[in-house]
Amino acid sequence: MELDKRAIKKFIKSALAEDIGDGDHTSLSTIPADAMGKARLLVKDNGILAGVALAKMIFQTVDKDLKMQVLIKDGKPVKYGDVAFYVEGRDRSILTAERLVLNCMQRMSGIATTTRQVVDLLKGTKTQVLDTRKTTPGFRMMEKWGVMIGGGVNHRFGLFDMILIKDNHIDYAGGIKNALEAAQHYLKTTQKNLPIEIEVRNLKELQEVLDIGGVVRIMVDNFSYDNIREAVKLVDGRYPIEASGGISPTNVRNYADCGVDYVSLGYLTHSAKSLDLSLKAVK
Repeated sequence: MELDKRAIKKFIKSALAEDIGDGDHTSLSTIPADAMGKARLLVKDNGILAGVALAKMIFQTVDKDLKMQVLIKDGKPVKYGDVAFYVEGRDRSILTAERLVLNCMQRMSGIATTTRQVVDLLKGTKTQVLDTRKTTPGFRMMEKWGVMIGGGVNHRFGLFDMILIKDNHIDYAGGIKNALEAAQHYLKTTQKNLPIEIEVRNLKELQEVLDIGGVVRIMVDNFSYDNIREAVKLVDGRYPIEASGGISPTNVRNYADCGVDYVSLGYLTHSAKSLDLSLKAVK
């Protein structure tokens, strides 16, 4: 995934507007306008840090005069008691940005940590870790950013950047042949350059796809390990194979050992535990 800075800036402005409304009245009422200070990002958990670059963008959006001193970069391991960065400037600005920075970093760091754990489980195999669209509405880019920081690979970002023919598409289209031919005709008539991936539910459907062709990747969904191994033999390197369905850290290595090129896990984004982080004033 290529980060869209304009989309990130739009997200930041929207999130700040949601939080601030007509003013951060607590800070406005208790902190002098000219008060200057410093705060540190304190790590209270073990994991992989993510969201430092985003935090800088948030601080700069709130107040262009806020300055960050980064001690630990995105993607680096952290442990309880580490200080990731310092931010210095107007006290009011630091306080206004605080919650959005923490909300984003805690979530992104949790996803990066979970992703790194899965990536480490697959060391020694050729299998790469993919995310899914099982993300939080409005926060997808940051969650997929967290996956990248953790060492995973982004699947499609949305419905617009890839044709992924899944079981319901196949059933509504009247079968694999109809779905594939319709997708290929659509690309030809619209002159869109989009990759086509297709999901198969059994070895019979897999053979249909192999007979027709015209895809860049085949997803084997909810296959048994034996059937995945058989699928790998049938495909014989002609297309990359992605395993999906019920994959978690407890069984991901079993799928990789079957010889697939990718494993996709909604787990990375829907089940990651946020990392505990705090922004504390330096007195």
